Amino acid sequence: MISAYPGAAVRAAEKPLLDAGLGPALMQRAAYGLYAACAREVLARRGSLYGARVTVLAGSGNNGGDALYAGARLAGRGAGITAVLTSEAPHPEALAAFRARGGRTIQLSRAVAECARLCAESDLVIDGILGTGGKGGLRGPAAELARAFTGRISGRASGIDRRPLVIACDLPSGVDADTGQADGEHFTADLTVTFGAVKTGLMAGPGAVAAGRIECIDIGLGSLPGPALYRLESADVAQLLPVPRKTDQKYSRGVLGIAAGSATYPGAAVLATGAALATGVGMVRYLGPESVCRLINASHPEAVCATGTVSLVHVQAWLAGPGAGADEDQRRRALEAMASGLPAVIDADAISHVEPGLGPQVILTPHAGELTALLGRLGETATREQIEADPLRYARRAAELTGATVLLKGWATITAAPTGETYSQAEATPWLAAAGSGDTLSGILGSLLATDRSGRDTASEPAPGHYAELAAAATSIHGRAGTLTAQSGPVEPSMLPAAIRTVIGELKKGVVIDSV
Repeated sequence: MISAYPGAAVRAAEKPLLDAGLGPALMQRAAYGLYAACAREVLARRGSLYGARVTVLAGSGNNGGDALYAGARLAGRGAGITAVLTSEAPHPEALAAFRARGGRTIQLSRAVAECARLCAESDLVIDGILGTGGKGGLRGPAAELARAFTGRISGRASGIDRRPLVIACDLPSGVDADTGQADGEHFTADLTVTFGAVKTGLMAGPGAVAAGRIECIDIGLGSLPGPALYRLESADVAQLLPVPRKTDQKYSRGVLGIAAGSATYPGAAVLATGAALATGVGMVRYLGPESVCRLINASHPEAVCATGTVSLVHVQAWLAGPGAGADEDQRRRALEAMASGLPAVIDADAISHVEPGLGPQVILTPHAGELTALLGRLGETATREQIEADPLRYARRAAELTGATVLLKGWATITAAPTGETYSQAEATPWLAAAGSGDTLSGILGSLLATDRSGRDTASEPAPGHYAELAAAATSIHGRAGTLTAQSGPVEPSMLPAAIRTVIGELKKGVVIDSV
């Protein structure tokens, strides 16, 4: 599991070492880690460091020093290195080492256009302008450089010799280390090499997009406080997957009730049912219109369909809302599911019926627009743009107001428990941004809730944050299934059940599916 911390917490952990005079040693450790990552990535892209064109963007702080020292090491391997100095006072020792290796320098304030061209024509750009203390985005010539550089490369396809590789030093300049907000101009990296601990802003909001892949270098920090954010890795997800016991039958494996779909939107129920079955639930009991029942029976004959009420159906968990539209019977079933005391996924149209006083076993799955409406009904004002800029804040606030676990969909999907535990998952491919994709996510999550034994096999209550962890696992499976499907082209959500089965099998075997 990856743990992320606010920038202030990491700086506090560094302070005793700095006070002991170990600042230069910490910088050399960070710089070597950055250099090693840069060398590896350049070698993978062009086969040789010799002759590689490298531009270092160096600010006045320690990040600028790290970047200059890394650049000096690359110069020693034959790369052609230029440093763009964004400050009149760069790190003096690092600058001296850089120049001693033959690196040349340009002052940004005197040649913004030239520096943007230089970056765009490079094989590698190392972003070391701002560190964890930077707030409010880039300003002045640095903002102009980011804007001009982005403009120069925005029309290029990715790939060898098409656009430069961008590696951020600790975090992309212009991104808030604590929230992931990126107010104004900022750099977007292919890889962020961060030091000591992963920063919260690298896994949330715009920062998660700007960071690209994340690599953390151990520089020997002391103890840190409790993490602000978690991310499940493959082994963590695998431990949460349902595995039938030899003594199981269909009921003991877990039964999921689904109250989704309507005469207007029948497909949502079909997609959710298919995803739930593919994830390993013992049985699906569907409640809804007869016309939707017929469609589900045709595509998933193992599902048991009826038109009854929630109170008459024995299940371990509920999924309500996808495709319900204005169907009054489905609205009533959603309310009954929320009031049942059972774990429940509340998605799409059912979110509009949410009231305070829910428990963590109820998982709300809004996108930013749906969360805007929900918060408004709860007396909070937030625009879609504000939520997308700072999803960490608003997911936590919604969990606090409702008492439910909140899964806020996005590039990095944030899941917040009402007790504060928060997860961020970013395995998804952009190809998953399609109608019906959320229905499959809800089906996966519903299946994990129904098969979860934590509340059934022991007398104790699940640990705080348990349902947020399950929701994060569902998000991971969904993202991985989309990534696997996208390897052969655009993703249709109806294709995902086959990929879900493959992903679950590979997670159990320890196979990692990288994002596309």
